[in-house]
Amino acid sequence: MSHAAFVCTDVSMGEIESAGALEQGLAKALARAGMAAPEGVRRLTGGATMESWRFSSGGEDFVLRRAPSLAFMEGRPFGHDSEAAIIGAAHAAGVTAPEVLVGLQPGDGIGSGFVMRALPGTPDPRAILAMDDPARLLRDVARDLARIHALPRAGLPGDVPELDYAEGIEGLAEQFEEAGGDRPIIALGLRWLRENMPDRVEPVLNHGDYRLGNLLAQDSQLTGVLDWELAHFGDRHEDLAFGCMAVWRFARVDRPALGLGSLQDYVAAYEAESGARVDAGRFRFWLVYRTVWWALGCLRMASFWRSGDDRMLERVVISRRTSEQELDLLLLLEEDAPEAEQARARPPRDALPEPLGEASAGELATAVAEWLGSVKDRMEGHDRFQLAVARNALGMIARNDAAATQVEDDMLAQDVLDGRASLATPGLLAMLRRAALDKLGADVPKYPMLALARKKWTGED
Repeated sequence: MSHAAFVCTDVSMGEIESAGALEQGLAKALARAGMAAPEGVRRLTGGATMESWRFSSGGEDFVLRRAPSLAFMEGRPFGHDSEAAIIGAAHAAGVTAPEVLVGLQPGDGIGSGFVMRALPGTPDPRAILAMDDPARLLRDVARDLARIHALPRAGLPGDVPELDYAEGIEGLAEQFEEAGGDRPIIALGLRWLRENMPDRVEPVLNHGDYRLGNLLAQDSQLTGVLDWELAHFGDRHEDLAFGCMAVWRFARVDRPALGLGSLQDYVAAYEAESGARVDAGRFRFWLVYRTVWWALGCLRMASFWRSGDDRMLERVVISRRTSEQELDLLLLLEEDAPEAEQARARPPRDALPEPLGEASAGELATAVAEWLGSVKDRMEGHDRFQLAVARNALGMIARNDAAATQVEDDMLAQDVLDGRASLATPGLLAMLRRAALDKLGADVPKYPMLALARKKWTGED
């Protein structure tokens, strides 16, 4: 089954029932496990695809993971019952996965999901990256990943899919066409994947989303592995590479392994625990693959919003993070370009005229953002978060209006896919570098890799 077919279709849900209805349905589920009714039910922040609710029962803390409607689960390769079974197998094998206690049933009336025992620690990447002993935590991360990869297939649900490499690539290509097929850098990535696809190896269970943000840590120790909905069988190098993508290193782009340390230390710890050898070529393939995958995942967020299926503000803002992955992808691919093209100077950007007359769209956006900033102290909880997202969106409008960036080019993208243009084409790499820098500077100017790329490509700090 194509990986692309099942990992980029996620949308988030609204809360479709009252808090009272949720508590009543949850109480029914807990009663089946001999547990007391829930108290202090509150929704946790985060969770782009599933909701998480924390509560107490009998003096202990638990978490409900759920989709609030059964319709949301349609089209997924497996349901929450299989996800819970995977987590249970991992927990039994010594992975710091949660203990699953009971699953929801249709009669509970609150959707699909399951209840887990709450684990200690924080999922906040910035808090984790600030911990005292990142090297120790990195060893824990490598240990748990090796244990996941060692889970026997016979002990796992039969509906866990296996990624066919070629189907995965072609699934990404289909997504690219559906999104307009007009991003030359993504086209370069797709062409590279087709030309560098490795041979199939004996598959292992992949977590599918093994990165900071889905890991809990406390006192420099791994305390939890969360969000197993993308689990599948495939090449172990996919899991290894995914957490090392620049975007998941957050502020620590200088630490290639999950923002925690060096690749050498990560690989050594993983090999020692798993007994398997890590192949650098396969690792690079999956690093490129997953960067293309996430670039397209971001790009598709806008289509979810346009369709009306998901009108959450975060969707349109995340769609602009495509430019992060385009820059990261170009940094990964440019080493294959001829030295002369790598050394070619970046074309200068035309100076923009000073604004005159009526306010531009960007100036209007700036004015609204400034006003929202003046009322943010009146907001609480999720509303305050949404206000911050709204100001971020307005900043994107203002910066794009000022920069007048242009990265879409369907004809060039098609030339790249067909092999008529490549990184050996004189001037193409330099042009794409300029476009990537300008677009990301407008969309997400604080993205850590932007400063690194700007210094590498232009010499500017």
